[in-house]
This record gives sequence, C-alpha cells and structure tokens, in this order.
Amino acid sequence: MAILDIVLEGDPRLRHKAHRIRTVDDSIRRLAADMHETMLDAPGVGLAAPQVGIPLRLFVVHVPEDYVEDGSPATTLALVNPEIVKAQGRVLGYEGCLSIPGWTGEVPRSDRITVKAIGLNNRALKIKYEGWVARILQHEIDHLDGVLFLDRVEDRTTIQEVPDSEEVEGPVEALSAD
Repeated sequence: MAILDIVLEGDPRLRHKAHRIRTVDDSIRRLAADMHETMLDAPGVGLAAPQVGIPLRLFVVHVPEDYVEDGSPATTLALVNPEIVKAQGRVLGYEGCLSIPGWTGEVPRSDRITVKAIGLNNRALKIKYEGWVARILQHEIDHLDGVLFLDRVEDRTTIQEVPDSEEVEGPVEALSAD
C-alpha cells in the first residue's frame, strides 16, 4: 500500500465527472487500499478517487466508533459506481474536505439515503444510510461528479477558516422531514 498525493482545490481534476468502473479487479482493489491508507494518514473520514487525481467512480469511507456523534454505526467501506437512489429529510451540518484544507462550511444534505453501488467483491449492493454517514457518502459522491462542498453552501457567511489544530463541530438542524 502507498500514501497518495491529495489533489487540492483549484486543480481542474476535481471538477470533472469521474468515469464508471467496468470491472472491479486487483488494480481497483489496490487503489482502494491505497486510498484508505491515504485517508487515514491525512486524517479524514472519506476520500474519492478524483481527490488523488484518478477520474474513477470510487470512494472509501472510514468512520471509527469514537468519531461518531449522532449514533451512526462505525463504518468502513469502499464503493464503486455509487448512486443515490432515494433521499429523505434535510439537515444542515458543517463539512470540511481533504482537498480544501483549513476551511469548513454549513451544507444542507439529505438525512437518509439509499445507495446502489458495487463492492470490491464485484457484487451489487443496495444499502441505507442515515445521519453523519449519509452526509459523508453524499459528500464523496459529489466529488465523483466534480462538485465540492463549498458549491453546496447556501449561507456563505458559514464558511470559516479553521486552524489545523482546531476541530470543528457545527450545529446540525433538521429542516424538513420529507
């Protein structure tokens, strides 16, 4: 496994729609393992292939148990060609990004989602997520479509610079129950 370079905001590779992966093979599994190691080293909770300069529809997520505040389960996964097939509710929450270090902003997201994807075992998956894990998955799927979290911020006054040593915990507020 290897630590990959993370592409930073301003790099045009972050703004392109990533390509679908035809088959999950050893090269994709190796890429996912390298991305997972890179994400943990950064440290972060999610990393999409475009963030390491690779235009493929793949992301990894690792949410340790002690990092979850809303009761979401600890989660480690890699998803290929993920697609949100159902979204419900709307909540505001602060997000940051490994490709935009030192900045955070309040982003509206669906509170509950159903995702269809392919696992690293090449099998189709359909999984329901809610809360913070749902937010992370939506953030990573945005990367696959060339969208950054700053594009989703509705109230630009919530964008703030955060010193490296400071951890941001923003309010999460339900907007509607759909």
